Amino acid sequence: MKVTVSCRAAMDSMIAQWRRHIQDPASQRLTWSKPPLSVLVIKKIGDAKLLDFFRELCAFLMEEKHMIVYIEKKVLEDPLLEGLESFVPIRRKLCTFREGYDDISDRIDLIICLGGDGTLLYASSLFQESVPPVMAFHLGSLGFLTPFKFETFRPSVSQVIEGNAALVLRSRLRVRVMKERPASARDARDARDGGVTAVPREGNGPLAGKHLDTDSGKTLVQLQVLNEVVIDRGPSSYLSNVDLYLDNRLITTVQGDGLIVSTPTGSTAYSAAAGASMIHPNVPAILITPICPHSLSFRPIVVPAGVELTIMLSPDARNTAWVSFDGRRRQEIRHGDSIKITTSCFPVPSVCCEDPVQDWFESLAECLHWNVRKRQCHLADGFGDDEYHNGDGSVGAGGGGSGGDEDDDNKQG
Repeated sequence: MKVTVSCRAAMDSMIAQWRRHIQDPASQRLTWSKPPLSVLVIKKIGDAKLLDFFRELCAFLMEEKHMIVYIEKKVLEDPLLEGLESFVPIRRKLCTFREGYDDISDRIDLIICLGGDGTLLYASSLFQESVPPVMAFHLGSLGFLTPFKFETFRPSVSQVIEGNAALVLRSRLRVRVMKERPASARDARDARDGGVTAVPREGNGPLAGKHLDTDSGKTLVQLQVLNEVVIDRGPSSYLSNVDLYLDNRLITTVQGDGLIVSTPTGSTAYSAAAGASMIHPNVPAILITPICPHSLSFRPIVVPAGVELTIMLSPDARNTAWVSFDGRRRQEIRHGDSIKITTSCFPVPSVCCEDPVQDWFESLAECLHWNVRKRQCHLADGFGDDEYHNGDGSVGAGGGGSGGDEDDDNKQG
């Protein structure tokens, strides 16, 4: 009897923990410990139709909300923006930074994106640890990750600044690329001197970079990825051949055009095009999708978010492989190199227009036209489910389609 009570108590405790683990997505709300003072505005460069929107937003934030506005230096140097006379008074009040050189991670309270889904991916790359809340306006082509309409930006931004908004925490992947050789002659020189050098990042933010591990002689590249890591065969005409490990155990060898490792957010991007299922961002998981596998039974799989994946070239691979991270920083992977992927501790808090569930399904319907089809008409009154209409207007028994074909064949015969 004591054993039964003990087991029941343990089970009740496990159920209670599980209920706490299963959180209602709608319950995730944005709250400020203190009013936000600074905002980073990210704009798609070279898009003329965004200029007036960008100017209007910056003026609203500085003049009405009295916030410090940061923009990237190359945005301010955009020739299209330099020719906009109405932007001159605003230009003097803006703070600028250079990607890859200036660390702004502790200066920004809020991020506002103007453009398409790529602006949100770019915002993620700028912050390799904690990410401020991101509010994305749909001013691009697809807009799956940008739920807000700019026509209502004033009340929407005001609501977010006041802290009255729902959030979805988009998990990221922490990726470490270990390479057998130094990344450059400078790294090799620093290795001989016994130092560990951080090389400035080129186009992906200030906090991640290349480091030379003097103990192993390998170059370490660390990145945070919001959508997916893609391993492909590159320019080679041969199939790629990579080994996939899960928690240091060999799971399978992927032979085909490549492999996609994606977050739930990335499941609606390249992975969806490769035939994988789409996963809601609140689901803690990692999606593994083969690209054109040389197998009839290799289906995409979903693994728990807490595992560590390791990807290496197979010993018998005929060629090297190539890897990219959210479509950027493409580089070659050779024998002896390894890619380790885990779920990051630093998600991207995205501000919802309505709530995480409604926003996601609206994006599926509007952007991907999910389940759009020609609807089946109802049967006319007086006919049951076991009847069907023949082509000549007569009525036959349900399920007799093949029989009808046989009758037609007999008539023709």
